[in-house]
Amino acid sequence: MFDAEKEYSISEISEVTGYPTHVLRYYEKEFDLKIPRNESNHRYYTYKEIETFNYIKTLQEKGFTNKQIKLILDSPEMILNEEEVSVTSLMKKDSDLTLNYEDMFDFLKEIIVDELHPKLLERENQSVEAISDLKEEIIQLRTEINSKERDVLICENAKLKMQIKEKAYEMAQMNEELRREKESKKGFFKRLFKSKK
Repeated sequence: MFDAEKEYSISEISEVTGYPTHVLRYYEKEFDLKIPRNESNHRYYTYKEIETFNYIKTLQEKGFTNKQIKLILDSPEMILNEEEVSVTSLMKKDSDLTLNYEDMFDFLKEIIVDELHPKLLERENQSVEAISDLKEEIIQLRTEINSKERDVLICENAKLKMQIKEKAYEMAQMNEELRREKESKKGFFKRLFKSKK
């Protein structure tokens, strides 16, 4: 039996509960336990903390996860039965009463409103942001595609202009050759007729 007034050290609690000291410190953070401290800021434990750690151990042995245990510790209405955890009102004297449907509905509603609703809103906000990002990417891709198409058209237009210039140059050369040939034939006929005179 433990003295309710006595202050125990962490090593004494470790021996009593079977938890190593580092586990006790971890559980203090994990389960948000308010472990008292002395003037030197050292932890000390009372009968209340021993009961809490023993309660945690009992819940772990029954297969509850740390998350579930934290929920049980945070909700004073949750009481451990031999076979199950049932949520009961502290106003009721019989701790073995399970929830009726209305209480269960209220409890589930509270969980949905307090825990699920914020997560759903967060997911919705993330989805809206993702959709917005996708829209921006689509706009950028369309702009890039239009820009590339415009660039391709500009390149094709430049090629066609070059081909036209090349053809015009070829035609100018051919015209020049024709002119020279005509002149050379005229010169040939002139020479031919001059020599006959």
